[in-house]
Amino acid sequence: MEIVVTQIIQVAAIALATLGTGAATMSVMNEDIPDMQVPEGAWTSSGALDGRAFTVYGTDVGSGAVLEDDLVFRDGTFQSVDCQNYCDFGWSDYQTKDIDGVIHFTATTICPDAPHTVVFYGQVSGDTIALEGTWTTRRWYWTNQIVIEASGTATDFDAATEITG
Repeated sequence: MEIVVTQIIQVAAIALATLGTGAATMSVMNEDIPDMQVPEGAWTSSGALDGRAFTVYGTDVGSGAVLEDDLVFRDGTFQSVDCQNYCDFGWSDYQTKDIDGVIHFTATTICPDAPHTVVFYGQVSGDTIALEGTWTTRRWYWTNQIVIEASGTATDFDAATEITG
């Protein structure tokens, strides 16, 4: 018994000396990746895109994966059908501003059940849309961010809202 206690004390002393000198350091926190920053400006909740829907095709910039999504605007809210199907993101408020006849929009969507945040920033001109965004997943041990670029055209609003509910 005396030998075991002595060995435990020796191990504890070595551990304290190692930690005390900084020879062994460990961090359980990861470096955060900020969400995409949307340009500043006179953003308003005007509902300027209400009643519109768009089918977009794009890529995950990092991997090159092809993306297809439907984006729907109604009652001052926005929904990505892909986000809804993936994590029940629901409807999120969106804001717009008009610059030379082009409607710029932004929306930030948050998954209620997982640490996912998606930031959208796009421009609508007539029946065409172009957008960029980030899908960021934050966990205590890592943060992952997917950068998205996409463009598309207007689609039937009633058909798109049947998908989103």
